[in-house]
Amino acid sequence: MPTTACQFFYECENCKTVLKPKEGDCCVFCSYGTVACPPIQENKNCC
Repeated sequence: MPTTACQFFYECENCKTVLKPKEGDCCVFCSYGTVACPPIQENKNCC
């Protein structure tokens, strides 16, 4: 996970499915990760 920015799209290495954030989330880490992305954890704007 990048520590200074969000990642809007992520392509699965196995199945090649492209993930994008769910409505209301700023990035794929906030939608599918176990913790929010670093900018959100630091109470900063994401993306």
